[in-house]
Amino acid sequence: MTDINYLNSLRIPTKDNPLKVLVSSCLTGILCGYDGSANGEYPSVLKLLNYDTVKLIKFCPEEYSFGAPREMCDIYGGTGLDVLEGKAKVLSDSGIDWSEGMIKASKKMLEIAKIEQVDLAVMMDVSAACGSQVIYSGNRFAENKVYQIGAGVSAAQLMRAGFKVISQRDYASLEILYSKIDPSHIINTEAKDHHEIDWYKSYFNVK
Repeated sequence: MTDINYLNSLRIPTKDNPLKVLVSSCLTGILCGYDGSANGEYPSVLKLLNYDTVKLIKFCPEEYSFGAPREMCDIYGGTGLDVLEGKAKVLSDSGIDWSEGMIKASKKMLEIAKIEQVDLAVMMDVSAACGSQVIYSGNRFAENKVYQIGAGVSAAQLMRAGFKVISQRDYASLEILYSKIDPSHIINTEAKDHHEIDWYKSYFNVK
């Protein structure tokens, strides 16, 4: 769940001292998805490319370890944190254990975050690597696919180290980020983060 207080406390950036945002590469249009695409277009993140008061540091954990195109993968037996602790596995569509490669990629992403001293990470929702709030439990292509609350392997690695992570669907949080990098931006107070939408509340039976 997003730390709104942290977002509100972010400094006001300048061209010479921009906010540093680590971002899943596909969200910026880079063709690194499992099928060699960018997994669609994400205006909520592409908007950040228009400002010189934010520096986007792009990285795709799955491409780093497995290239593109590649098989799809999901987490079995837990969340990304469980994978880091050896309690769950990341399996490709054909059943290959990709846990080691995913952990390696998560360590690289953490290394980048530390070197760049990033202020925030914006990552691809539901990804086995980059999901920050919701991921699949097992095969996403199953007839009765199951979602779970939790983070992917790389997002969990960042969170465990104290970095703040949001997704491209955390629209309320992104509104705060826009207002930090653009003083003229008027916050849309009706925007909601992923955990606030009706689907999330209904599916996970939360109020």
